[in-house]
Amino acid sequence: MASYDSDEEIDYATDPAWAHITPLPQDDGENPLAQIAYHPDYVLAMSYLRGVMAINYHSAQVLKLTADIIGMNPAHYTVWGYRFKTLMALETSNGFDDENTNWSWRKELDWVQSIAKQYEKNYQIWHHRQLIIDHLNDPTGERERTNEMFASDSKNYHVWTYRQWLAKRFSLFDQEELDTMELLLKEDVRNNSAWNHRSFITLGRLGTESPAEGVIDREIEFAKVAISSAPQNPSPWNYLKAVLRKGNINLVSLKDFCEEFAPIHSEDEIKSSHALDTLSEIYDATGDFGKAEQALVLLAAKYDPVRKNYWRYRKRLLGSSRGNVLTTGENTPAVHATA
Repeated sequence: MASYDSDEEIDYATDPAWAHITPLPQDDGENPLAQIAYHPDYVLAMSYLRGVMAINYHSAQVLKLTADIIGMNPAHYTVWGYRFKTLMALETSNGFDDENTNWSWRKELDWVQSIAKQYEKNYQIWHHRQLIIDHLNDPTGERERTNEMFASDSKNYHVWTYRQWLAKRFSLFDQEELDTMELLLKEDVRNNSAWNHRSFITLGRLGTESPAEGVIDREIEFAKVAISSAPQNPSPWNYLKAVLRKGNINLVSLKDFCEEFAPIHSEDEIKSSHALDTLSEIYDATGDFGKAEQALVLLAAKYDPVRKNYWRYRKRLLGSSRGNVLTTGENTPAVHATA
């Protein structure tokens, strides 16, 4: 019998090791209208999996069977689910050892990583990994595994979801996590996934709590540096506003900084529609409606005409939100600061 992760092919119909399992064919009913033309190998393997599941059978053989099916259809969540159930059953019954099954939890994680590299956009792989790490209660090496995946695709949604789960499950809100996000953002300042994760690490986990001393100032500066390198990138602008809200800092404090990128009296020097947008709100809140209208007109006519109807709508609202739109904290006085 080959080990579960072996590349050796098995003919389940003729292998004596599978003689005790009765294969159950897929039942599509009488005269199916659109029967799927599965590959014969897949049909046979699935028939044996149904037979295995029917008697709730768990063994090293089942690991090999599920590995074979996953190789043919890596998105089959039922197969992944039964594989994990088998792993748990083997552990509980002490039904595995290195000599007979060539199996261990870490070996399973290595195998899963190899599958993940072949099928990068597969959700089931990462859910399976999450179940294992949650069971082991040990995230050792997991950040490095996700970093491997980011090297191939730094915006892989499933890997980011798993990374956030790791941070939350094991309280990995530390400098190493921030350093990784900083590295990814240096490589691509427009990586919205990295910005989102940085927000989760620094702000999202706090709920109603206030950040530690110095965090808000640090993150404001971090966002401003990123904006300076790519003023038209919306991610750091959104992040900056979120940081100000968390720190109960009035958005008016960004006035001088925004004017560096959107001097409305020098249209040819405007570098950022996001700065214009922010300035329109600042001018509205401070009662400078002429400048607020000018910023919105520029957005509609030149700098973001795709959303011209939205900017015209915003222009009609000028004056109606004075004192509310930009006051991110209760009774927070306006603070004017340079970048």
